[in-house]
Amino acid sequence: MRVGYGAADSTGADGVVEHLDPTWLTGAPPWLDLFQRWLGEAVAARVPEPNAMVLGTVDADGAPATRTVLCKGVDADGVVFFTGYDSGKGRALAAHPVAAVTFPWIAMERQVHFRGRVVKVDAAETQAYWRSRPRGSQLSAYASEQSRPVASRAELEAAAAAVADEFGGVDGQTPVPVPPHWGGYRLEPVSVEFWQGRADRLHNRVIAERAGDGWGLRRLQP
Repeated sequence: MRVGYGAADSTGADGVVEHLDPTWLTGAPPWLDLFQRWLGEAVAARVPEPNAMVLGTVDADGAPATRTVLCKGVDADGVVFFTGYDSGKGRALAAHPVAAVTFPWIAMERQVHFRGRVVKVDAAETQAYWRSRPRGSQLSAYASEQSRPVASRAELEAAAAAVADEFGGVDGQTPVPVPPHWGGYRLEPVSVEFWQGRADRLHNRVIAERAGDGWGLRRLQP
């Protein structure tokens, strides 16, 4: 699938009508409008899990790791996701509070890469998102010691059942509180790169990079 955006251009052999260009990045910050448009177009195109992103971190020993998480918010301040603070990614972020995320909309031949420092969101933001989660997801998050070993599936299910009983069952009315070991993070970008696939691997790449209080825009070679 090929989707254009911006000033008209001649259609190439690969079907692209418009070339990704630094002039597409406008506003404050300049990356936000284009990212939201691309995300919206991924949703409209029924890309599976369009808000899924690959999160890369480095642990205390300097070992890198990636995993796929769900983006739960993007605004001028950055990209938000939620997880266990004691999970593998949580421990890595405690050691090195920097990360990279990639939105891989492969079916549309588009990617967006964010890099920057990571901070915890405040308790009010975590609470607001927690209330929006299905009760089953709340119970699972409360029960899980994320990334820790477990002897068997049966042991995991028993732990989840015990938590469910504690709060009145899966269909109960007792609110499930935010676990003390769980919450949100915000990646505050210092660079945001947009990638558009082209024939013969002559891809289009445009990057916005923090420069003092503003942003610099550049085209990169593929």
